[in-house]
This record gives sequence, structure tokens and C-alpha cells, in this order.
Amino acid sequence: MSNVMVTPRDAPAAGRLAGRRVVVTGAARGIGAAIAQAFAGEGARLALMDREGDQCRATAAQLGALALDVDLADPTSACDAMQAAVDGLGGIDILVNNAGILHMAPLLEITVDDWDRTFDVNVRAMLLTTQVAARAMISAGQGGVIINMASMGGKLGSPNQAHYAASKAAVISLTRVSALELGEHGIRVNCICPGYVLTEMGAATRTPEMVAKWSSMSPLGRCAEPHEVADMAVFLASDQARYCTGQAMNVSGGMVMH
Repeated sequence: MSNVMVTPRDAPAAGRLAGRRVVVTGAARGIGAAIAQAFAGEGARLALMDREGDQCRATAAQLGALALDVDLADPTSACDAMQAAVDGLGGIDILVNNAGILHMAPLLEITVDDWDRTFDVNVRAMLLTTQVAARAMISAGQGGVIINMASMGGKLGSPNQAHYAASKAAVISLTRVSALELGEHGIRVNCICPGYVLTEMGAATRTPEMVAKWSSMSPLGRCAEPHEVADMAVFLASDQARYCTGQAMNVSGGMVMH
């Protein structure tokens, strides 16, 4: 693990998250980077974590944030990086557990290593970062917010994604139990279940035909953009969602309606 502090630019004096100390995992690209950008625009102070160190540092440099290079599949590194992020920010008010991986494979071809790696990153790392953040929040006595990134796959499932869908269903359950146990400390825990999101990471492999097929699944007739998932994260992190906890919020354009 390595980290670097970038000299912060002046944060907006006003904003829904002004002055809040925020850690975002998987923040180098895509949805994670969009969330980081949206939070910075609302006045938050940020620490970004990702295994893509160079890109994470580049994103952090744009936002005046702390960058930490870490493979969250390693439990010791995950805990150490999370504690370093909390220490670097001088505490934590909001954790966004966005990091995740997707490996496609037919049900009968998924290996034990495929399954374990998916759960190591998508679920176990989330548990560990949540434990570090929640302990810090409880010690500070000011409450806090935890937002976990699930998926509509955790509600619906999808061919060739048994291990991914199962991990995201686990994220939804982890979110609900975390909300139940941490609520007495003033900590709200929710998760987001995106549908198909047009991230730059997937641009090299998706085709116009794929996008058309996915778009046809939504009553709105299109896929999501990363900033639309980020908008939900900002809402859940803000005081506007002060009575919202234990929820799995769909950002799926109506592909999922429960």
C-alpha cells in the first residue's frame, strides 16, 4: 500500500456535504470517480482508494484528495489502508464502499478461485472497511453514513454472473444488518443497486447492439450515466436522507421496481 496527499484546493464554502470527511473505495474510474467528483462539488474532503494507483492519484489530484493504492482483496491491506484514510482525514463522516469486480463465467464453469476472489473484493473488503470506519464513527460520537454499492444483479441475477450476483445479494444483506446494528450510534447504512451504467471502463467491450438491448429493458429507454448513480450517493450521504437507512435504492431506470 502506498498513499500520497495532494494539497487540497479550497472546498466550496457551501454544499450538502460541506466539510464532511469522506472515503470512497474503487474511486479511480467510472462510478467511483463520478461519486468522488460529485462529493467534492458538494464541499466534501476526500480520501480515494483503488488498486489502480496511477489513475487513483490522477483522480485525487483533480480533486485535491488523499490517494491510497491498495488491493482490497488482501484483508490486512484493506484494514491498513482504511485506517490510513481515516487518519489522513482526521476522522470520517461518510464511507462509500464502491470497489467491486465482475468476472463473467457460466454457472458450471465458475471455479473456487473465481468465487473466492469475487467475494473477497465485493463483500469481505466491504465488511472490513465498514468495521474500521464504524469504530471511528462510534468513537467520535457524531454518527455517520455508510453507502455500499450493490447491483440490480443482487436482486434479479443474470446468466454467467452467479458469483457476482450472489456477492451483490450479500452486499444488500450486509447493508441491512449493518443498519440494524449501527443505528443506535446514529450511523445510517444504505446501498445502491445500479442497472446498466455506461462507464468508460466498459466502452472497449460493449457494442451498440448491447447498449440497445440493455436500453430496451428500461421504461426510460436508455442506460444510466455514472453521474446519475453519483447523484443517488450524494442524496443518501446528505441530511436530506436523514431518516433513510437499511435501504437498497434502485438506480436502474425501472429495470427493477422493488
